[in-house]
Amino acid sequence: MEQATIGRSLVIKGEVSGSECLYIDGHVEGSLHFADNRVTIGRNGSVVANIDAKEVVIMGSVKGNIQCTDRLDIRSEGSLIGDVVSQRISVEDGAVLKGSVEVRSTQQKNEKPQTQALAKPMATETEKPKAAAAGA
Repeated sequence: MEQATIGRSLVIKGEVSGSECLYIDGHVEGSLHFADNRVTIGRNGSVVANIDAKEVVIMGSVKGNIQCTDRLDIRSEGSLIGDVVSQRISVEDGAVLKGSVEVRSTQQKNEKPQTQALAKPMATETEKPKAAAAGA
């Protein structure tokens, strides 16, 4: 499996995308799009970006939202400040995670628009009695 590497001394600002795995040991700011591949943030890596990938492994520092189609793995020395949407997530002891986490199955991803449509009328029905109670 091919893997591109951003070395320790490199600083990249902007949008990074590709069709191979990426290993980051330097500093990246902007956005990362690797829909069918893995993005690994090494121990020296620092990322301030939103990440969209199949799999993300964090051993360094990430500030930004992450969207994974498969798995997020935060190792013991890793830290993430941002929101996560993934099918699977693993957070080792000692890792830092600050933000919201949404774990979805592939089935939920396909059914989400229908679920939201059904949830809206139910929410308005529950709100009506509250409004009536407040008026009384």
